[in-house]
Amino acid sequence: MTGDDASSLRLSRRKLLVAAGAGSLSMPFIRRARAAEAIYVNTWGGPWEEAARAVLFDPFTQATGVEIKTIAPVSFAKLAAQVRTGVYEFDVTTLGVSELARANHANLLDKYDESKIPAASLWPGAVTLNGVNSHAFANVIAYRQDKFPAGGPKNWAEFWDTAKFPGSRCLQNYSARVLAFALMADGVAPTDLFPYDLDRAFKSLDRIKKDVRVWWSQSPQSQQLLRDGEIELIGMWNTSAQQLIDQKVPIALSYDQAVIDVAAWVVARGTPRTRNAWRFIEFAVQPERLAQFAQRNNYGPMNPASFKSLPPEVVARMPTSPENLAKAVVLNAEKLGPQFDVMAKRFEQWLSS
Repeated sequence: MTGDDASSLRLSRRKLLVAAGAGSLSMPFIRRARAAEAIYVNTWGGPWEEAARAVLFDPFTQATGVEIKTIAPVSFAKLAAQVRTGVYEFDVTTLGVSELARANHANLLDKYDESKIPAASLWPGAVTLNGVNSHAFANVIAYRQDKFPAGGPKNWAEFWDTAKFPGSRCLQNYSARVLAFALMADGVAPTDLFPYDLDRAFKSLDRIKKDVRVWWSQSPQSQQLLRDGEIELIGMWNTSAQQLIDQKVPIALSYDQAVIDVAAWVVARGTPRTRNAWRFIEFAVQPERLAQFAQRNNYGPMNPASFKSLPPEVVARMPTSPENLAKAVVLNAEKLGPQFDVMAKRFEQWLSS
């Protein structure tokens, strides 16, 4: 290579570097993801994941260049196993109240502090037990309108009143929610609900046990029982009940004494992708984005600012709207945490007795 050739080569390289620098400056907020820039999110699959992909996952990738890959379904057991083994299938997941308390107690979660998400990006009460509250569903009373044309029970004391509201009943096989129903049916005020008086709760359950035809375990099961008229009164998720209403099934629901279960985003302790995992969570709970996700799933957003971007008729059917939340009670993960294992075992024994 001659001196002139070497000089030309150095000049070409210099031009290439300058051009590359200019190109990066022209797109300061969006960059292509490298293979290592990905996070793995544990999801519920199906429509839940479709909504998350459309309004959370893909927009996050477009804004940051970090690809999101998914693992379904949500699994507490996998969360525990990967923290124990150090082999990570996923970095981020959502946990309900009881699972959040269990995971935090077992030290399965990365600790939240302001270096992860600045407090200014959140709202008061956004963080619970190292999880960032995202969205919620309600456990509500629903009933067949053709069975109760004058209106069905509006609270749990009335649901328990088989003389005033005769009919076949159904409740979920899930202790943390059903025990709340039982205590309110026995006259406990929502403000005095936590921690549970377990003896009082099970005495209240004894009164209605013979009238509960089915203890449902899956949402489609609860819908089918009510749709087909096998049962006439049920404690079920507002998301499932609203789907039936939208399908013109003759049912009504009541948000009075609804029991709100909150889903919180969490990061698995020890994951090597912690930074991008927290970046995603901060992105996912921003007001307008969370509003879109909640609307698609009949959830209620936990960020109060989310309601500003939603029409009034949509807000009215959300469990965390100001009007509905005032009539409901939110499960308290911190106060119920020490009771979860005991109540679950006792409830299982009670059902089988």
